[in-house]
Amino acid sequence: MALLTAIRQWRPSRLGLKLFVIILSVNVAISASMFLAVSYSIDRGFLDYLNQAQERRATLLADGLVTRWETQQSWGWLEQSPERWPYIVRFELGQEHSDRPSPLGEARDFTLRAADGRFVVLPRSGREGSGSWHWLTLRSGDTDIGSLGFRPPREMMERMESRFLERQQRNLVLIVISLCVASLLLAGGLSWWLGRRTRALAGATLRLTEGDYRTRLPERGRDELSRLARDFNVLAATLEASRDARARWVSDTAHELRTPLAVLRGEIEAMQDGIRPLNQENLSSLAQEVGQLERLVADLRLLSQSDAGALDIQLAPMDLSDCLASRLSDADRWLVESGLTLTEQIEPGIMIRGDAQRLRQLWNNLLDNSCAYTQPPGELRVTLTAQQGMAVVIWEDSTPGVPEGELARLTERLYRVEGSRSRASGGSGLGLSIASALVNAHGATLTPSSSTLGGLRWTLRFPLLAAD
Repeated sequence: MALLTAIRQWRPSRLGLKLFVIILSVNVAISASMFLAVSYSIDRGFLDYLNQAQERRATLLADGLVTRWETQQSWGWLEQSPERWPYIVRFELGQEHSDRPSPLGEARDFTLRAADGRFVVLPRSGREGSGSWHWLTLRSGDTDIGSLGFRPPREMMERMESRFLERQQRNLVLIVISLCVASLLLAGGLSWWLGRRTRALAGATLRLTEGDYRTRLPERGRDELSRLARDFNVLAATLEASRDARARWVSDTAHELRTPLAVLRGEIEAMQDGIRPLNQENLSSLAQEVGQLERLVADLRLLSQSDAGALDIQLAPMDLSDCLASRLSDADRWLVESGLTLTEQIEPGIMIRGDAQRLRQLWNNLLDNSCAYTQPPGELRVTLTAQQGMAVVIWEDSTPGVPEGELARLTERLYRVEGSRSRASGGSGLGLSIASALVNAHGATLTPSSSTLGGLRWTLRFPLLAAD
């Protein structure tokens, strides 16, 4: 069983096989291109070089033959001993000490005629025709003593072609085999490396789809796979946080609904048992609990619409300064009853695209939060200015403050800093979540921080309306 597992781990992946085919194909194509380029170079440039080299050999051999003729004053010595011709050629061309003469300096590629036209050295082919030879006149002083014939390189190439092609084909086969082995090793290593990492990613993805959001991948290196592993870990952490938040959301919602329902049930049972009379005062108490339930349900519905991107909001050009000043003016009595003193500094004529009704709801939630949590006598300071293309609203109140570690969680649903679920110190715990959703719907931002007054500071940034 362990052997089968090891074989599965070492088997090449499809990606590895594709890499092997690509690498092998590219290497073979490069080898073939090089072979064709070399062949073309030989046909065009190298042949000219061979022509020049053969002419230099012929000139060198001709000078040596003239010297020998001047010594003997005839070609009889060579006609009587034709077997000396190969040695003479090798000697005059400087190849007498070479075990393997140049293929362009062989004796059969040269022939010799006397001045009267007879062949002193017959062509190796046995033909006495001169059509396929180039001739160089031999002179001793002003006397023509004969002519040296040499075969042009193009014709010698025909003889060498089969030998050359065989050698090149053999070399090409060796190159291709070497490239195949190198490609196999390279593709095998890449296949094993990529296969291991992709199998780990596939296994982690499978566990993630099965609900195991604690799955994480090791992050090694700085390549694309490492970035993919980091992105996967971020996704897993986000899903884990979302699952925990959803579970906490359901639990907190059930808790919030349970409290007013328990109060309603208790009061109704008290009236049924005759403990409390069925009068207008007790009915008003029941109506308050029902109203609380309605507000909670309405808040939950608004948040669900925001999550689904279906929040009913109508954005239009509006004066943010008038909207904020009007709501603060209407809240005078509310602030006085809460023991808060309002200080406002609102720059007039700041225009944005917004929904006046939703913005009024936003101001109500911020006012409710300040009135509920600020200790009387307290202070509320609101400023509105235009800065760098943004309308900036700063909303801050006095003590008590919020610990730095709790600031980021203030807009979480049903979250309270003190951790209780009692309404004595606040509402349902959804007001700031709704405020955040309304701000986001306007394309704005809502940032909490500590206030210089000792309490909480909210900074809201709305994009200004672009001038036509």
